[in-house]
Amino acid sequence: MGAAKRVLLAAPRGYCAGVDRAVVAVEKALERFGAPVYVRKQIVHNIHVVRELEERGAVFVDEVDAVPEGAHVVFSAHGVSPAVLSAASDRGLQAIDATCPLVTKVHREAVRFARDDREILLIGHEGHEEVEGTAGEAPEHITIVTSPEHADTVEVRDPSRVVWLSQTTLSVDETMETVRRLRVRFPELQDPPSDDICYATQNRQVAIKKIAAETDLVIVVGSANSSNSVRLVEVALEYGARAAYRVDYADEIRQEWLDGVRTVGVTSGASVPEVLVQQVLSSLADAGYADVDEIRTAEEDLMFSLPKELRTDAAGKQDARARGGRGRS
Repeated sequence: MGAAKRVLLAAPRGYCAGVDRAVVAVEKALERFGAPVYVRKQIVHNIHVVRELEERGAVFVDEVDAVPEGAHVVFSAHGVSPAVLSAASDRGLQAIDATCPLVTKVHREAVRFARDDREILLIGHEGHEEVEGTAGEAPEHITIVTSPEHADTVEVRDPSRVVWLSQTTLSVDETMETVRRLRVRFPELQDPPSDDICYATQNRQVAIKKIAAETDLVIVVGSANSSNSVRLVEVALEYGARAAYRVDYADEIRQEWLDGVRTVGVTSGASVPEVLVQQVLSSLADAGYADVDEIRTAEEDLMFSLPKELRTDAAGKQDARARGGRGRS
């Protein structure tokens, strides 16, 4: 008889406080103002969430010029640049800003350092909405650094007045390696006041690190454009998983992935509703992996108030809470 098949389920996983707040913001806007409510870009990077909100009357657009004048528009959790805010204002749009407060913090740091005439090295992925929004706060002061290798070649005007910031959803390890390489070249490189990589991104990476070496296969539930989900696949492989794959839905799991596999690790990105994880667990149970052991490395209880445009009373402030972040399964 072979060894028993089992699942190691990482915790924390799934929804963080910022994602929960953004999704609830769209739901509340639809309830209060009626459909359609327009949303610039995907409210969070998850295809299932976007489809569900579309069914309820949310209309996702690439830019605010696609929104009818005077309509309600929600800005996604990833944040927007001042240019987008200005464009929305010019069209008379009723904007609801669902930017994650942790992203807003990075925006404020960028503004403050630019005001101090610092050159900002923003570590992040070129083209990602969050990076575009942050860079738009002070484009003349910000240079994007995309990788540790890029850190070896990036040029600055004055090495004595350089500070680094980062996208909130990066690999902690890779970001620190990028900073290390930058500091070799620019010894006076200044750190941000606090770590920019968000608590949820870090916690999910720590959780998958804990179980990766014990797994033959890791399945990360999350969408292809979700930076933190893609990072979880990379971290799992780096920390000892023999194989790791990302799926949006349980039906994407291939039988050949399970061939010869005894232990499967399961986690999900910070924009993934728990129902999708439960569907993966159900599919794995059908394949003989019914023994599930949840491995928890942190407790999360952070909650964010709804965007000010949607707050009506003290109770309303409790509408946006880190449902998944509090370990609900």
